[in-house]
Amino acid sequence: MEQNVGKVDRLVRIALGAGTGAASLAILSGMVAAPPVLSLALGVVALIALGTAATSTCGLYSVLGVSTCPRDRSA
Repeated sequence: MEQNVGKVDRLVRIALGAGTGAASLAILSGMVAAPPVLSLALGVVALIALGTAATSTCGLYSVLGVSTCPRDRSA
């Protein structure tokens, strides 16, 4: 797949993934009182955000025809 996630977008996804992952773990450990299903949902969001940041590819962006990567200036 072609990369369609730019630098700023990647940094936002990393921050979102880290934050939701930490919240998920806090719920699992009992530090935060919340339903366990919320921990699962936050964990899934964290994995998706970190996965798309790591690969610089977003499937939803591909379907919508969106790209936050800078255009190639040599063309």
